[in-house]
Amino acid sequence: MRNSRYILAALGLLLASGAALAHYCPADMKAIDARLATKPALTKSDMSKVQKLRADGEAQHKAGDHDASVKSLGEAKKILGL
Repeated sequence: MRNSRYILAALGLLLASGAALAHYCPADMKAIDARLATKPALTKSDMSKVQKLRADGEAQHKAGDHDASVKSLGEAKKILGL
């Protein structure tokens, strides 16, 4: 009985962590969009990479792959200096 409580608690925490990551994606996309609106001084290559990472991150978020989305959006933020 005691072990089942631990298992249920662990499953609850696991599900909550996935939901928490899902909430970061829209905030990251918003931050990237705001930075891009300021016309940052990036090379064409970096600008293309940021735009692709931003688009990939949104697609991954919508598909439910929040780990990949956070990674893609994080790379874009790094290039933008966020």
